[in-house]
Amino acid sequence: MASYDLVVIGTGPGGYVCAVRAAQLGMKVAVVEKNATLGGTCLNVGCMPSKALLHASEMFEEAAHSFAKMGVSVSTPKLDLPAMMNFKQQGIDGNVKGVEFLMKKNKIDVLKGTGKILGAGKVEISGGGKSETVETKNIVIATGSDIARLKGIEIDEKRIVSSTGALSLEKVPEKMLIVGAGVIGLELGSVWRRLGAEVMVVEFLDRILPGMDGEVAKQFQRMLEKQGFVFKLGAKVTSVDTSGKTLSAKIEPAAGGAAEALEADVVLVCIGRVPYTEGLGLKEAGVALDNRGRVQIDAHFSTSVKGVYAIGDVVAGPMLAHKAEDEGVAVAEIIAGQAGHVNYDVIPGVVYTTPEVSSVGKTEEELKQAGVAYTVGKFPFTANGRSKVNQTTDGFVKILADAKTDRVLGVHIVGREAGEMIQEACVLMEFGGSAEDLARTCHAHPTRSEAVKEAALAVGKRAIHM
Repeated sequence: MASYDLVVIGTGPGGYVCAVRAAQLGMKVAVVEKNATLGGTCLNVGCMPSKALLHASEMFEEAAHSFAKMGVSVSTPKLDLPAMMNFKQQGIDGNVKGVEFLMKKNKIDVLKGTGKILGAGKVEISGGGKSETVETKNIVIATGSDIARLKGIEIDEKRIVSSTGALSLEKVPEKMLIVGAGVIGLELGSVWRRLGAEVMVVEFLDRILPGMDGEVAKQFQRMLEKQGFVFKLGAKVTSVDTSGKTLSAKIEPAAGGAAEALEADVVLVCIGRVPYTEGLGLKEAGVALDNRGRVQIDAHFSTSVKGVYAIGDVVAGPMLAHKAEDEGVAVAEIIAGQAGHVNYDVIPGVVYTTPEVSSVGKTEEELKQAGVAYTVGKFPFTANGRSKVNQTTDGFVKILADAKTDRVLGVHIVGREAGEMIQEACVLMEFGGSAEDLARTCHAHPTRSEAVKEAALAVGKRAIHM
């Protein structure tokens, strides 16, 4: 029987990063993966392929609508969807091979099959009609999440699709109905709208992007509506009739009332994700779950079974790849006797639409609810020189600072490359920095990041360019 210091179940961003860090710390490590390729949802059917299609579809739209304004004359672009899907696949393959290389480089054994915890110190790996059991001092559950399903609506990944099927449609739908106005729905809706689909989004709540800053969500919704998105908020999809040539979805007000039918070629269900714990043998092993099916852990990622830990989407917290990565590093260091730690107050979130939306820290709603006195500094990209000359002026930067100490508590950005710009806010907040610190830091000119500096100046009511 093979013996290890650590066995990690799952090779998504949390799992493979945990394995690499543990190997760096001198442990003998193995990873268990049930799928044909490494990298989990993120690399194969999530973050990475969606970003490839977002980029490609944005270039398609730019060529059709923006090039002429810049004096670049091209013929009307034609969509070659199979070639675009090949572009996406090349990106997936490159990233998957990268993870395989990291496993070899760090001498990590890859055990193919489905992992099942037999108790402290033992993992069974089964697949292809055979099984083996390995011994290990420590186990990390990093099995990620699965799509959440709507009762009574069966996903076939052809006409009624999850995010997985929406990344591999064989043709552009004339009409796409999206259930859920969260990050995934808006990103994938952006892809297919740019490529020619009419997109309608149905959301149970009375707003888009639940959990994000309210002002950001409102302004961003207006931008998406200008692009052609249609939103039905405070509504729910109760059924989808698949008997006809086109789908017929029954929509009802969330608060109750008369239903209506909407026609669509494709219905995309993206109402969130749920922890993936199937087949892990957690109940039999004595690993406790919470009331939402997540693995219960303490402050050091330990489960109710000694030597068994859990990280990423399978535990509480935002279902984000980078959160899982940080937890993977932290738990590897804790197992090695070091002080691994994750600062959950400084985990950025990004919506990779055009413009992008990014945020870190508290929203205004959260600060009001907690009774924290705060000041606000805002600066629009319409007043930013680089954005003006590039004619990409949609959006703004908003900084929330403690009214007494000036410490930055939250930063929210809507605009081009917002996902890149949020990082300086993250670094500042990790060091407990103030709006004054940010305002007095020299920023290169002309850059979009100057809007962050100006928003910090605006906290003290002294923005220069507004």
